[in-house]
Formats: sequence, structure tokens, C-alpha cells
Amino acid sequence: MKRAAYCLFETPLGLCAIAWSVDERPTSSPAVAFFQLPEASVKLTESRIARSCRTRKSDGPPSQIAAIIERVRLHLGGKAQDFSDVTLDLGGTGLFARRVYEAARDIRPGETRTYGEIAKALNQPTAAQAVGQALGRNPIPLIIPCHRVVAAGGRPGGFSAHGGRSTKARILEIEGVTLKSCGAPKSQGNLWDATLP
Repeated sequence: MKRAAYCLFETPLGLCAIAWSVDERPTSSPAVAFFQLPEASVKLTESRIARSCRTRKSDGPPSQIAAIIERVRLHLGGKAQDFSDVTLDLGGTGLFARRVYEAARDIRPGETRTYGEIAKALNQPTAAQAVGQALGRNPIPLIIPCHRVVAAGGRPGGFSAHGGRSTKARILEIEGVTLKSCGAPKSQGNLWDATLP
């Protein structure tokens, strides 16, 4: 049996949310189950995470989750972090999606892969569209770095977070990657902090 909760936290890009689960066993550690990038408003951000994880808001995260939150803040503040060591709870995701997420987690900050390259790495070279669909349903963006998967020719491809391609381009810019045919991210309320690099 697992317990789950979520919390909201401020970052340089705006309010994010994270949800975690933990087994009832006394020695188990929490695993990240959902992550929410900033929406157009605080209310929408909280609504999306609450709906995604169908659980309660926590008064405060466990220490392991608090450490991940701090790393997210650093990352979105311009100090790229590697989240490949973060324990995830991907219950409810299918086998193909899990394989796509594992492949995405192998992409380091400052690097990108195309949807086609991920498909080939999975020995399914004609599955680029299915890779994109799986990434579009990614329950843990940023930590599973779906933003690092781009379309052929260095074009951005899709991104399901608020702000879409502009958000994707901004996160990649933080990591030192500039995309073609995307232009500069435009300000969207409190989503962008003008002091970021």
C-alpha cells in the first residue's frame, strides 16, 4: 500500500508542484510520482497536480523530496542539474512509455535527441510519433527531461506544459541549448524571470 501527497513551491519560472508516493514500510523512501511546471495561474498549477495525483496537499515534503525541490529551483535558476538519480513512481504507465522515459533520462543537460533517435534506440525506428505521444503524457516533466527530445533538424517539436514550445525553448536555453525556428521565449506573466541568463 502506498501513501501519496503533493506540495507547491516557488521557482525562478513560477510556481511548480511535485507529488510523491511512499510505501507503508518504515524503511521505504518517497518516489516522485508527478511534477507540474508553472501554469498560467497558481490556481491552475494546483488544480493540475491535484487532479493528476488524486491525493492530498502536504504541509511539507519529506527531506528527500525537499532536496529534489531545491535542485529544481537551482536548475530553473540557471544551474543545470542532473535528475537521473531521482527515484520515480511510474505506476500506471505502459511498458513502451517507460522505455521512452528511460531513454529520455539518459540525455544529459546541454544535449538533445530527436524523436526518431529515441525510436531507433528502442529498436522501433518507425515509432517516432509514438515516442512523441508518450512524451506528451510524461507525468514528471523536467525530471524525466522530455524537453530534451526535439524534432528533426533541431526544431523544437511539441511540449505539453503551459507556454508550449516557448517553455521548452526556455528550459533548454537554461541548459545551454538553442533551438532553430523557435525564436526567443516571450514573457507570459510570472512564468519568466527577467534575471535568468
